[in-house]
Amino acid sequence: MEYILDAADDYLFDKAYSALLPASRFVPSLLQSANHTVASVPTSPWVSQLLSYFPHPPLTSSTAAELASASIWPRDYILRQTLSLSIMTMVGIHLMYLTVAAASYYFIFNREMENHPRFLDGQVGKEIRCSLKAFPALTAMTVPWFVGEVRGHGRYYDRIDDYGWGYALASIPMFLLFTDYCIYWVHRLEHHPSIYKHLHKLHHKWIIPTPFASHAFHPVDGYLQSLPYHIFPMIFPLHKKLYLILFSFVNLWSILIHDSDMITGHPLEKIINGPAHHTLHHLYFTVNYGQYFTWADRTHLSYRQPDASLDPMLQVKMQQKKESKKSQ
Repeated sequence: MEYILDAADDYLFDKAYSALLPASRFVPSLLQSANHTVASVPTSPWVSQLLSYFPHPPLTSSTAAELASASIWPRDYILRQTLSLSIMTMVGIHLMYLTVAAASYYFIFNREMENHPRFLDGQVGKEIRCSLKAFPALTAMTVPWFVGEVRGHGRYYDRIDDYGWGYALASIPMFLLFTDYCIYWVHRLEHHPSIYKHLHKLHHKWIIPTPFASHAFHPVDGYLQSLPYHIFPMIFPLHKKLYLILFSFVNLWSILIHDSDMITGHPLEKIINGPAHHTLHHLYFTVNYGQYFTWADRTHLSYRQPDASLDPMLQVKMQQKKESKKSQ
């Protein structure tokens, strides 16, 4: 997130923070001591007193020249980083969800599936409202990891030369395999009866999911399943730009596997945990817990092979035939 935050600071946040929290309004005496002209210093006593309590990093006269036209919150101040990353995360997740899920819904999802007997009345709207309701809490739990990254915690690195191209390329399957196996167990444990009703049951309300169901979950459920994405770079070195790409990919993947597609018989069907596998998970609950691959389900005996005979569209066609006969 560091690269995105730097760009956002350059084009937006530097100006915004300077306008909203200018140093001249908070430390006029400091600026005056450095022989700077102070403009627009609050004269109202209660405003001055209120601003005196506003948190900011320690300031000295040596920085007065810079502060004369800057914000009281510099780029490396943790409260600014936290607020900026929170805004960016909220905007980013809304844009990604609403655009990608909508594109998948209108161009990939077979909308005949909405005639399935287990498709809820007004389900699409309910999925969207559930997702939007989850985003603020999910963001609040996730942002501390992003703050940790931009403040130098973890094993993120900038220069390919630090570990070489071989490791950089190898870290892609390492990330996918590590997170897939961890998510498998988080997901499977969430199906334990003592946990399921409190966290994961909400997501399984959508038995015939649409792409909008991808993020329609309890925020703690979504956060727990995202933890492996943040834990991996705490253990293994990971290039910062590559992390951004992989983090974006896993969110896109989550949307794409919720399109209720049951295309079967392709060469990677027994390797990749795709939409057909996840459709079976929503239908039968205790199979296909994996995120990208089938190996964990195969190893731990929770795998169910997609088959054309299990396609929920068959029930839709059957229902349509019954209704057609009744109308004749």
